[in-house]
Amino acid sequence: MKIIKTNRKTLALLINRQGEPEVRAPLHCPDAVIRQFIHAHQRWIDRQLANYRPPKTYAPEELEALRAAARRHIPERVAYYAPLMGVTPRSIKITSARTRYGSCSSSNGLCFSLFLMEKTPRAIDYVVVHELAHILHHNHSPAFYHEIGKILPDYKTRIKELKNCD
Repeated sequence: MKIIKTNRKTLALLINRQGEPEVRAPLHCPDAVIRQFIHAHQRWIDRQLANYRPPKTYAPEELEALRAAARRHIPERVAYYAPLMGVTPRSIKITSARTRYGSCSSSNGLCFSLFLMEKTPRAIDYVVVHELAHILHHNHSPAFYHEIGKILPDYKTRIKELKNCD
């Protein structure tokens, strides 16, 4: 198992893109503590490895087609929902992030992954509204989800759609 020590405060466990388990640990974390952490999470590791699917590979033209579609579609959806929510994003960027579909910076700049275009329109709208809600609440508090619910009362169903559609 790969162990990566960095300037962090907590232990974290993940399965990397190659399907290998990794532990991220604080710089001065004793090896015995790391071994105990791995042992305590062995069932989780085994389940994740059993369900691991390698990430899909894309030809350059496929990536460019997704990027072009995202550049057309996502700003339209932001322009539709932002006035309904009473917010204005500072910027909108399309990225090639694979581990998150959207993000909102502390200066209210929004980023959306081009891979979001592989999801259903309802799931895409959920991510757009989710990131716009971060302009009002830079957290995942009940008030944050209340803002989402005002626009998308069925947001919990949309979250499931986002996670289930491959």
